Amino acid sequence: MFGFLKGNVNLRNPEEQAPQPQFGRGYRCVAAGGAEVRGAEGVAGVAKCAEQLSACCGVQSKKKGLSFEEKRARMMEIFFETKDVFQLKDIEKIAPKEKGITSMSVKEILQSLVDDGMVDTDRIGTSNYFWAFPSKALHARKRKLGELESQFAESNQKKETLQKSIEKSKIGREDTAERAALLEELAALRQKKEQLKAEIDKYRECDPDVIEEMRQTNKVAKEAANRWTDNIFSIKSWAKRKFGFEESRIDKGFGIPEDLDYID
Repeated sequence: MFGFLKGNVNLRNPEEQAPQPQFGRGYRCVAAGGAEVRGAEGVAGVAKCAEQLSACCGVQSKKKGLSFEEKRARMMEIFFETKDVFQLKDIEKIAPKEKGITSMSVKEILQSLVDDGMVDTDRIGTSNYFWAFPSKALHARKRKLGELESQFAESNQKKETLQKSIEKSKIGREDTAERAALLEELAALRQKKEQLKAEIDKYRECDPDVIEEMRQTNKVAKEAANRWTDNIFSIKSWAKRKFGFEESRIDKGFGIPEDLDYID
């Protein structure tokens, strides 16, 4: 902040201004912090002083723009205050003039309100019309309030049920010396169980059930190996008859071992 002083008159506020300055008279330029900068005489000195203080103090006059939510709220005011139906071009004229919403952002703001169900729209002929009445907004709020109250009541019911379940679960689980002794005994038995299980696993390979399972698995694998060996022999026999290839040439071409045979 800065002002121009002529004698004891502050020219910063219009109502406090003295008569218009005359050329040839001296002026002083005083910053809000108390620093004084003297300019030349007359109006030229005042202008020079203003430039010096602007550079020194970083005076800025940029106006802060509206946020996205503020624009949405102001656009809803247009509908609620007028209770009328508009086309996009109408809102693009009204919003900048009455609500300070830039015309470039009107379409985006309006579409966001439509997407959220706050503004209704319909196409009539070749034009789209938009409207939003306070009564609908009131009903929407009442409906939302009813839903929230229902959810709140349901949550309270669940809370009470859980609280009763907790209280019921506490019965017989009071911290007594007897219960502590039983818990200690249970922990010891569980540890013993794990030790015995580990001991059994050491002799798993000698378990009759495990051995029988391995026998059955080996039997299935042997049958499968002999089945595929038989298939290979059949293909080799067919190739020799069809093309007259030697068996060694077929084995070499397909990587078949020379000692390939059935498993007994």
